[in-house]
Amino acid sequence: MKEWEEFFPEEERRIYEKAGYKGKQPFGRNPALLIIDVILGFTGTKPMEVMEAIEEFPTSCGKVAWEALPKIGKLLHACREAEIPVVYSTSDPAFKAAFGNATKRAVDSTDFEDLSMQFPEMIKPMGGEFIVRKARASAFFGTHLITYLVNKQVDSLLVMGTSTCGCVRGTVLDGYSYGFPVFLVEECVFDRSRTSHLVNLFEMNSKYATVISLAEAMSYVQGLGRETRIKAAAR
Repeated sequence: MKEWEEFFPEEERRIYEKAGYKGKQPFGRNPALLIIDVILGFTGTKPMEVMEAIEEFPTSCGKVAWEALPKIGKLLHACREAEIPVVYSTSDPAFKAAFGNATKRAVDSTDFEDLSMQFPEMIKPMGGEFIVRKARASAFFGTHLITYLVNKQVDSLLVMGTSTCGCVRGTVLDGYSYGFPVFLVEECVFDRSRTSHLVNLFEMNSKYATVISLAEAMSYVQGLGRETRIKAAAR
C-alpha cells in the first residue's frame, strides 16, 4: 500500500472504496507531459531544509524538490525520446505585479526576481517546448493551454511538479474537467507540507486523476516511443 493510502484510517479508505472512488483510468495514445511550476522560486537554488530554503524564496519547498528533480528529469527525457509534447508552466510577473499572487500569500520582493522564475538546469525547456505563463493556480486558467492540447490532438495528461496541494491540484482538476484522463506521477510531484502532499494525492487519485509510479510512467512512455519508431520505420 502506498504511503498516501496508509495515511488515511482504514475505515475512511473503506468508505471511499465502497462509494466507488477508486477507479483507474485507461492510458491514452497521445499524451502530453505537463511540468507544473518547477522553477527556482519553488525549488531554491540548492538543496536546503525547508525553513532555510524559504529565507531564499518564500515559496521554496526545500529538499523534497531536489529529491524529485532527477526523477522529473528522467521522465522528461523519456517523453522527449518518445516525441510526446512537453509543456512547462511558470508565473506571469505582469499579472502578479498588478493583482498579486496566485494564492493569498502576501507579495514579496523575491516574487519578481528573474532568478525565481528560471527553470533548474537539469530540466530546462528545449526549443519548441511550450511555456505557459499563468496568473492563478491552474495552468489552464487564463492561458492558451487548452488550445495547444487540442491542436496537438492530446488525449491524456501526465502531470509532474509543485505544489501538490496547489498548482498541481488546480491543474489536475481543470484537466479532468476538460475531459482528459489525468495521470499524476507520484515521485515527480512535491509540496512543502508532507501532510498536504499525502492528503492531496489520496484525494486526487480518488476523484480526478490516477496516481501512478515513476516506473509505470516510464513503461507507458517507452512503449509509446517503441510504437513511434516502428511506425517511422514502416513508412
